[in-house]
Amino acid sequence: MKNPFSLFVRSKRPSEPARHAKRTWKKRAPQLSFSKTMLALVLLFLFIPLFVIIFYSFNESKDSEFTRVSLVWYEELFLNSEDLWSALFNSLIIAISSSVVATVLGTLAAIGITWHKFKGRSYIQSISFLPMVLPEVIMGVSLTIFFSAIKMNLGMMTIFIAHTTFCLPFVYLMVSARIDEFDYSIIEASHDLGANEIQTLFRVIIPAIMPGIVSGFAMSITLSLEDYVITQLVSGPGSTTLPIFVYSMIRFGVSPVINALSFIMVLVICAFAIVLRKSLKSFAASR
Repeated sequence: MKNPFSLFVRSKRPSEPARHAKRTWKKRAPQLSFSKTMLALVLLFLFIPLFVIIFYSFNESKDSEFTRVSLVWYEELFLNSEDLWSALFNSLIIAISSSVVATVLGTLAAIGITWHKFKGRSYIQSISFLPMVLPEVIMGVSLTIFFSAIKMNLGMMTIFIAHTTFCLPFVYLMVSARIDEFDYSIIEASHDLGANEIQTLFRVIIPAIMPGIVSGFAMSITLSLEDYVITQLVSGPGSTTLPIFVYSMIRFGVSPVINALSFIMVLVICAFAIVLRKSLKSFAASR
């Protein structure tokens, strides 16, 4: 005897002609919508400044009036811009070193706070997000007062500590989001196979949350490279980074050399993002 409930459910399913008509209506429906229009406007708002910078990097004239296509500013960038390259080198050193430390500390903090219950755990979770919500001026001033109180000279080391401080919460947030989707059964399986805590951490947990770790590391580098307010407050002699150098040029007029450098940095970042995306896809597929 057939189940009457299954007959009722089957009768409620749309027929094949009805499904075909629905697909046809979707194809004929107008593609333009408010959400797509807003998306296009936002993308234009974000990318038009980049196109303007790229356009004027090939302008022979130093003024805003375009004269003719030239590579004179790229020649100036590579041959006569030692101070600019020095500032960029300082930014890269700070960005990479602070991102590595912030990624290690943020990953370990996310694993420990998420999986272990202890007194004050909720307060630590709340406090860890303070550097993300506090204004940069307040954080920069507080770090400057702290360095002054411990008699620490301002320089590259203070910039490194400051960047590590405000990058750490972002790594913690991304790794925590990855851990929330973690399959805890593989940890039990590793213990059943004789793995200890250290082996489980490095051979099971870290490979499983690696996409979150890499994403946090990449975001830390981006935040460190573009920071100006905190860096300006905690920097000292001989520790000029790229944002500080560019801002100091505004008093004399920004040289088109900055446009050339910006275009090169955009190309490098796009290549890095493409490689990172493909690597994460391959890594996720291999797990």
